[in-house]
Amino acid sequence: MPRKRETKTHELLRRFRYNKSAVFGLILILILVFMAIFAPFIAPHDPTPSPPELEKSLKPGFWSNESIEGYPLGTDMMGRDILSRIIHGSRISLTVGFIAVGIATALGILIGVAAGYYGGWIDNVLMRITDILFAFPSLLLAIVIVAVIGQGLDKAMIAIGIEYSPQMARVMRGSVLYIKEMEYIEAQKAIGSSNRRIILRHVLPNSLSPVIVYGTLMMAGAILDAAALGFLGLGAQPPSPEWGAMLSESRFYIVSGSWWAATFPGIAIVIAVLGLNLLGDGLRDILDPRLKE
Repeated sequence: MPRKRETKTHELLRRFRYNKSAVFGLILILILVFMAIFAPFIAPHDPTPSPPELEKSLKPGFWSNESIEGYPLGTDMMGRDILSRIIHGSRISLTVGFIAVGIATALGILIGVAAGYYGGWIDNVLMRITDILFAFPSLLLAIVIVAVIGQGLDKAMIAIGIEYSPQMARVMRGSVLYIKEMEYIEAQKAIGSSNRRIILRHVLPNSLSPVIVYGTLMMAGAILDAAALGFLGLGAQPPSPEWGAMLSESRFYIVSGSWWAATFPGIAIVIAVLGLNLLGDGLRDILDPRLKE
């Protein structure tokens, strides 16, 4: 009896299952997503109690005899539970990552498709604009944009989205340049299909693999940049439990021995970035046809 042919979806799932780094990265991200969704139910305390409980200020966690019951990771300078703030902070970081990458992807696809498909002066103008944006270091560009449009978490998401849009535009343009030379695109032009139909029905669907991979890697950078803006006081503002803002508030207390207030938010950032990078690298290996066994 002949062996049933494996579908494309089953092939991708099989390759994903055997890619250990991608699976490990997905597990880390699913843990963070679970924390973000159920934060009000799993966080042991209010992340921003009012009034602050200053009598609990900078108490160590489970590793010390001076710890307070119910505060396993200790407290910060305002007596707030660090674990609860990290759990609620996952909501902010993942939201920033998704929205910023969404903005970058929308702008990148629009610019990349127009430049790659139509070419000519449109390509030259759009790519020179992206070259100008590439001339700025990424974080510096985000800082400049925030300085222009104002501080705050919503402004930081817009700034990070604009910051990453040139990179996504380059990725999309390269993919479109390759696909538009394929024979089935020439066939569509020969039968009189409109450019709009060709782009929406053929070019875009076949260009999404690199966008998915790069978007996953970009989300890791977006979370890191959001933490950097929060650390600089340009992103989420206190008392918001954003990981970068938590680092900024706690950095002065490291020298006094209260290392936990800054260490655990930093570990949360590392875990999020590591998970997304591992998942992105795994998706690249899975979706790249040149890497097939």
